Amino acid sequence: MYWYAKVMKKYAVFSGRASRTEYWIFLLCNVLIAFMLGLFESVLGSSRGVLGMLYSLVVFLPTIAVSVRRLHDTGRSGWWMLMALIPVIGTIVLLVFTIEDSQSGENPYGSNPKIAA
Repeated sequence: MYWYAKVMKKYAVFSGRASRTEYWIFLLCNVLIAFMLGLFESVLGSSRGVLGMLYSLVVFLPTIAVSVRRLHDTGRSGWWMLMALIPVIGTIVLLVFTIEDSQSGENPYGSNPKIAA
């Protein structure tokens, strides 16, 4: 939960860098929370998914922000997020970029989060 809270504290901060751990733990928490909300709604008998939609709206900006910071960590501009608009191939390219290791040392977006942590 530390990594999730860390990303939420930087709600709409698009500058700086995010480590792989920060990025992937945040995404994992989002998936688990969305699953739990869906399960909760199904137990209540609702099929609308209102809680899931509200949660998605709440985490929309932090998800984009941490993704941009993750791209910064690999030495890429946040504009690479637009690759997501290209079906299939764009998603695969972004997946590869987010899996890559951090650039060692400092880059134009800041110091290495592995060393700073």
